[in-house]
Amino acid sequence: MIMWAGVMVLGGAGAVCRFLVDRAVTSALGRPFPFGTLVVNVSGALVLGFLGGVALSPHLALLFGVGFIGSYTTFSTWMLETHRLAEERRALPAMANVAGSVVLGLVAAATGLWLGGQV
Repeated sequence: MIMWAGVMVLGGAGAVCRFLVDRAVTSALGRPFPFGTLVVNVSGALVLGFLGGVALSPHLALLFGVGFIGSYTTFSTWMLETHRLAEERRALPAMANVAGSVVLGLVAAATGLWLGGQV
């Protein structure tokens, strides 16, 4: 029961952090491209890779990987924003959002994994 409570608390914290990071990035860079979601998802991939690299216990991995990072990152918002770009006939930014998110996410996860392995 304590584990599930921890996942709920860290999940709430991850959602609040996502909101704050997205809002800060969007305020700084504007809305023509969903940079806020990109920063959230790439930074989440970096942290999740790091957590994998430090080889946490299964309980800590659940708490931080599923609880915090699972609610911090957002696949659904990424897809919705990409769909909106396509609806606005902004095919190049929509494709850049998909390709950039995948490539940057993979690089961030690999970097995090490497960094975590160094600890």
